[in-house]
Amino acid sequence: MKASRVRLGDLSVGFTQALAAALRERGHDPQPLLEQFGLDAARLSEPRARLSIPRFMRLGHSAIALCGDPALGLDMGRLSRLGQVGLAGICAAQAPSLGAAARVLTDFEALYAANYRGSSGLVEDGRGAWLHFYSISPYNAYNRFVVDSVLAGWQSNLSQVIGRPVALERVEIEFPAPVYAERYEALFGCPVEFAAGANRLRLSAASLAQGNPEHCPGTWQQLLELCEREREQLTRTRSLRERVIQLLGPLLHGREPDLEELARRLQLPSWTLRRKLAEEGTQFRAILNDTRRDLAMAYIRDTELAFGEIAYLLGFASAEAFQRAFKRWLGQTPGDYRRAQRRAG
Repeated sequence: MKASRVRLGDLSVGFTQALAAALRERGHDPQPLLEQFGLDAARLSEPRARLSIPRFMRLGHSAIALCGDPALGLDMGRLSRLGQVGLAGICAAQAPSLGAAARVLTDFEALYAANYRGSSGLVEDGRGAWLHFYSISPYNAYNRFVVDSVLAGWQSNLSQVIGRPVALERVEIEFPAPVYAERYEALFGCPVEFAAGANRLRLSAASLAQGNPEHCPGTWQQLLELCEREREQLTRTRSLRERVIQLLGPLLHGREPDLEELARRLQLPSWTLRRKLAEEGTQFRAILNDTRRDLAMAYIRDTELAFGEIAYLLGFASAEAFQRAFKRWLGQTPGDYRRAQRRAG
């Protein structure tokens, strides 16, 4: 059996600087914890260095255990700086307006973070825009801080662009109100709804139009060109099979997508998609099975998710159906595979 080829995702090691700052603010030295996770000075200095999302979640969980504050993610976001987002952050810092900066942070997200299950986005309308962060449900003690840090980080980063605090109209968060719920409105300065349908911030049209006093048009255009070239290199795919694998990730939640749906998203007739995949020596069902298998291996090995939760994330009708498929793929049960991975690790 080949090793899993589908990665759950990764992000720039720059994000750990905000975590370190939040720990220092609480009187803890972050260095021993960072080094425990292989994040020494040399690693943090590597250009384009990434940390896997499961490892980042474990790091955050360990940091919360160290300081005893489950709201650590909110302060990580408050203490984040645009430079920690890499080239996209530097580009956003030169944007002509808050709205342009928000578009840069979402359009060029691939430069600093990638999640196989989704991406962030800015959805604009006549009255403003929603800045949304993809779901990482099911939520648990390892991932709520990620949503906290991203939403609070956006508020902090956009405030840095305009040189003053950005006024938010509303914040919506997918998970139920945590024990530290009162800290959200104090930080965001607006109504916060929990158990909502998405993780997102609402920005008014007036906020989006606010100008950046540090904007330099020539520098802005040059940075945009650099970001576009970098994104092209990162997101280039070599085959139709790879494009199908990329599309499957966000579609598998609670259901099994079919060839017709993928064809629509690729703007191809279904028979053309079937023929082109055959020319590459594969077929949709084989790609779906391989993707599910590789994701299952990654979820079991790298996360603490229960098998029923993994079954849902892979689009199986039940945990039993997932367990049967996994046994067929690897010749062992998910439980046996997790135990073997823990012993090996």
